[in-house]
Amino acid sequence: MFDLLPFCCWRSLCRMAVAPPSYCFVAFPPRAKDGLVVFGKNSARPRDEVQEVVYFSTADHEPGSKVECTYISIDQVPRTHAIIISRPAWLWGAEMGANEHGVCIANEAVNTREPAPETEALLGMDLVRLGLERGTTAKEALDVIVSLLEEHGQGGNYYEDANSCHSFQSAYLIVDREEAWVLETIGKYWAAEKITEGEKCICNQLSLTTNIDAEHPELRNYAQSQGWWTGEDEFNFSKVFSLADDHLDCCAGKTTLEKQEESITVQTMIDILRDKASGVCIDSESFLTTASTVSVLPQNRSSPCIHYFTGTPDPSRSIFKPFIFVDNVKPVPKVQSPSFGDDDPARKEPRFQEKPDRRHELYKAHEWARAAIESDQEQGRKLMKTMLGLEKQGLEAMEEALSSCDPLDPTEVGDLFYDCVDTEIKFFK
Repeated sequence: MFDLLPFCCWRSLCRMAVAPPSYCFVAFPPRAKDGLVVFGKNSARPRDEVQEVVYFSTADHEPGSKVECTYISIDQVPRTHAIIISRPAWLWGAEMGANEHGVCIANEAVNTREPAPETEALLGMDLVRLGLERGTTAKEALDVIVSLLEEHGQGGNYYEDANSCHSFQSAYLIVDREEAWVLETIGKYWAAEKITEGEKCICNQLSLTTNIDAEHPELRNYAQSQGWWTGEDEFNFSKVFSLADDHLDCCAGKTTLEKQEESITVQTMIDILRDKASGVCIDSESFLTTASTVSVLPQNRSSPCIHYFTGTPDPSRSIFKPFIFVDNVKPVPKVQSPSFGDDDPARKEPRFQEKPDRRHELYKAHEWARAAIESDQEQGRKLMKTMLGLEKQGLEAMEEALSSCDPLDPTEVGDLFYDCVDTEIKFFK
């Protein structure tokens, strides 16, 4: 039933001992253009991992029901919000996503002085999805995440790897139309900083320093008990909890964002995510930017939030496709991976004994495009020109929708992401 992963690939995965350098960004007015909040995320994951884009509608749940996350089940809430997420196809949670209330969340795996437990608990990616499903604002989503951390903890393998457990602590960028929160965690302990202006980048290093707006009530006592803080020096979160000399800021992403002389727009953010020279777009032996997202959140609440997803690897060779929340969103199975149910090796213990083919239809079509770009320079240039032309049409249509006084047609908007994926696949064929 499943294709076994070649030994050379397992060996490559086993060499991965540190969190990959993926990046999250947010820009607020006046740094961002026209009263818009612009959010972006590159997801750096194992090269061969497939990421899918999945929409879940608002749902009501029976009292006492449970939700089965990647490794553990927890209590369900009475009602969950509509969400769209981009996630590694083998797990329950999400690398990044948005909900119907204009909340966006992205996760970063981070290494700290305290190793993350290998014991199976909630993954950082599970907490991304739970925050989206349960939070109507960025602050409410933050409260959901830290409450669940306190109750269930975090831990377990971040990769589909039977040979080694790669566990990490987590950092989050949680954004809505008015503010963002940078949340960084050490086990159940955490600190957070509120952002309402300018720009911010987070990556796979702790970045919070002395400007902390909320924290776990026992955070500083815990740091003292471990001998990491005297209690007399100024409390610098990243200095206290980072590995030695690993509390520098996310230089590549921060520098790339700050270099932008013009206002930050959706196109600017896409260009940043595509920048391989800076290291923001990852393409290495072990890791690749396997999916990307950009969201534009108008501070004027009469305008819709627009979320762009690639659903395919390497944003420099992918198309960002728009999605808007409305009633009756049309499902897009062509960007969803096959379901293996209870036979999925990620769900059975011992886990990951086999590796199924998780490629969805868009991923397979995109593989052809990437191969064509790499093998034939002239054909590749023509192909990229046509791909970027399709993307530009979508960006211009969305910009027009934001500036228009006319209400959006719910029927057309409900089919928007479906039509973009369908057009992309037909173009590749």
